Amino acid sequence: MTRETDRGRAARSTGYFISLLILALLAGLPIAVWMDVSTLSQSSVKRQAEDMSSLITSIRSYYASNVVGRILAAHAAGSDVATAVSHDYANIPGAIPIPATLSLELGDVIRQQQANIAYRFLSDLPFKRRAPHPLDAFETNALAALRADPGQTPREISRSGFTNTFRLVTPVIMAEACVACHNAHPESPKTDWKVGDVRGIQEVIIKQPFAHNVFAFKYLLLYFLFMAGLGIGFIVFQLRQTALIQGVNRELESANEFLASISMKISRYLSPQVYKSIFSGQKDVVIQTERKRLTIFFSDIKDFTATTERLQPEALTEMLNEYLTEMSAIALKHGGTLDKFIGDAVLVFFGDPETNGAVEDAKACLRMAVDMQRRLGELKEKWRLDGTEEPFMVRMGINSGYCNVGNFGSSDRMDYTIIGAEANLAARLQSIAEGGKIVISYETYALVKDIVDATPLPPITMKGIHREVVPYAVNGLLGADQNLRVLSEHFAGLDLHLDVAQLDPDERARVRAALAEAMAAIDAQAPSGS
Repeated sequence: MTRETDRGRAARSTGYFISLLILALLAGLPIAVWMDVSTLSQSSVKRQAEDMSSLITSIRSYYASNVVGRILAAHAAGSDVATAVSHDYANIPGAIPIPATLSLELGDVIRQQQANIAYRFLSDLPFKRRAPHPLDAFETNALAALRADPGQTPREISRSGFTNTFRLVTPVIMAEACVACHNAHPESPKTDWKVGDVRGIQEVIIKQPFAHNVFAFKYLLLYFLFMAGLGIGFIVFQLRQTALIQGVNRELESANEFLASISMKISRYLSPQVYKSIFSGQKDVVIQTERKRLTIFFSDIKDFTATTERLQPEALTEMLNEYLTEMSAIALKHGGTLDKFIGDAVLVFFGDPETNGAVEDAKACLRMAVDMQRRLGELKEKWRLDGTEEPFMVRMGINSGYCNVGNFGSSDRMDYTIIGAEANLAARLQSIAEGGKIVISYETYALVKDIVDATPLPPITMKGIHREVVPYAVNGLLGADQNLRVLSEHFAGLDLHLDVAQLDPDERARVRAALAEAMAAIDAQAPSGS
């Protein structure tokens, strides 16, 4: 038990530690998010600055070599011709590109210098000597939509693998200078341009690897990985704790079943009242007695030794066990404490561990004895049918008085019983009773006289009792009407239990006829002249 207690304490301590650790880690979540957002913002600003610097450098380099450089080279050669603006500027000394050509070539420059940024200038109406511009579905639809409404800004976001692609399209609007140039140029595919017409589109394409954004949250990912590991560890710990608890529960269930089995077996050796008081904690199993006023019942089978000689051991054992079982059930029904079986004798007392008062205890004991005689009559009829010619004849004695009751014995072996001269008197009263009769002391008679019809017997003396005891032979119980009696007579050849109050009018006629027939049979067997 100490080991299990230590394991339970260790488990609780570990559980508290893990709970505090989880709370601390949850408190650290905002810090991890803030650090990742800060890092992501810095990385984004840095990447935009680097891209913008690279883009401007590319444009400056293109402008220096293809615009400024060409003009300076023409002037250095002594050419005084005005600077020409042409799409075919490369073949004209000192010429510079028109805006459309500039846009096309800038697109090539940006595409070569930038890995994630692309710029395209597209039109479905290129000059005659230029290659047609390939347009995909998005670009074709965007161009058509812008010619219908130049105020739109078509865009598209797509994902391929771990890369997001963002495409933005804006219209190329014909200005007044562009209209004059295009309408007059011999290679222009169209000569009726108007100011505000959509010449084509310019498209910016930015590719952003998705993994870059994912791994930008490295602190948060590390935090989640750590939390996941902690969670898995906590789950494993909980599973182990659950298995431990289940194992302990199984051991407890097994122990409870064992204890229940043992207690059930022990209950067979104790009176139900004593068993209940011990297992409910009302009484301690210690050597302790107290003096109480009890009503003691003692019964014995008349001529039991002679009966054992007439019966086979198996039949005797079966009859005796049945008899004791039935008597025990009746004693329990009336609230008696079954003290012990002394061979064929039965000792029952009323007033401990539960009592209803001296009067009610005595009445309950007397009613129990009458019930036992009635049930014994039924058993005797059954035993006769089974082949036993002379079944048990039982004598009963009842006395009321003060006895010592409690646990007697040693710390290793004790017995819950009663000791005293009054208990011995109950056994003596039983010994003077006739077979099938109940004899009570005057002390008991005084308590039950309103329910019993009894006849006084000659006084007796007994060792340990310094008074003459007047026994009373019980003839029967009285009903609510004092003229009604419960007759109980049990002899060899006679088992009579008559409760007049319980008879219906029809049954009374049958009983009367049966008694008359019995009287006639007795008279017929009587010796002549008697």
